Amino acid sequence: MKIIAVIPARYASTRFHAKLMQDLGGKTVITRTYEAAVSTQLFDDVFVATDSKLIFDEIVSNGGKAIMSKKEHESGSDRIAEAVEDLDVDIVVNVQGDEPFINKEPLEKLLEVFRNDEARQIDLASLMREIKDKEEIANPNNVKVIVDQSGLALYFSRSVIPYPRDENAGVRYFQHIGIYAFRKPALMDFYSLPMKSLEASEKLEQLRYLEYGKKIKMVETTHVGIGIDTVEDLEKARKLV
Repeated sequence: MKIIAVIPARYASTRFHAKLMQDLGGKTVITRTYEAAVSTQLFDDVFVATDSKLIFDEIVSNGGKAIMSKKEHESGSDRIAEAVEDLDVDIVVNVQGDEPFINKEPLEKLLEVFRNDEARQIDLASLMREIKDKEEIANPNNVKVIVDQSGLALYFSRSVIPYPRDENAGVRYFQHIGIYAFRKPALMDFYSLPMKSLEASEKLEQLRYLEYGKKIKMVETTHVGIGIDTVEDLEKARKLV
């Protein structure tokens, strides 16, 4: 299998403008993320897919590979799909551009899903972690996922799922961690298919895959990524560097 990583990188950000171009210990956030993805040695190639000439030039001038988006995109999946449309690849891993401290182990677990899937039943794989705190479970910013006995996703929601009508039922709650590994055909289907009502309602792109019958294998992890969403996050990251 040919496996690549693509880092979708928008310049504009609602909560923290131009965060990917901020200095993080002498290098920009996006450059550190790119270098961290390369250093895992899990991928045959790594690309940044961006709408910004600034980000494009930043990556290329530092010896990296970047692809300019030709269209406006509503989701990271759309941006990645456009970038890989003409590339000869089997598996595409979406690496978040604002996570410069990439952990290799959960990415390896995602790729193992496809190595063990001899029947090619799985369309994409993603991560989840158990959450127990009631506030975390209730927080709509934490996307929850429920799975069947084989670990295939049944549904994703910002609401509490399942609803705890019987709190003694022994249900475990899982937060979805938004790192994906796609088979290329599934990604290209996503790109060509229109948004349906569940995705539009919850504003969760992964629901488009479920609505069109794609199989999403969820992998449990204890890893919590260190994303940079605010100025405070950036200061914490600078201390880590």
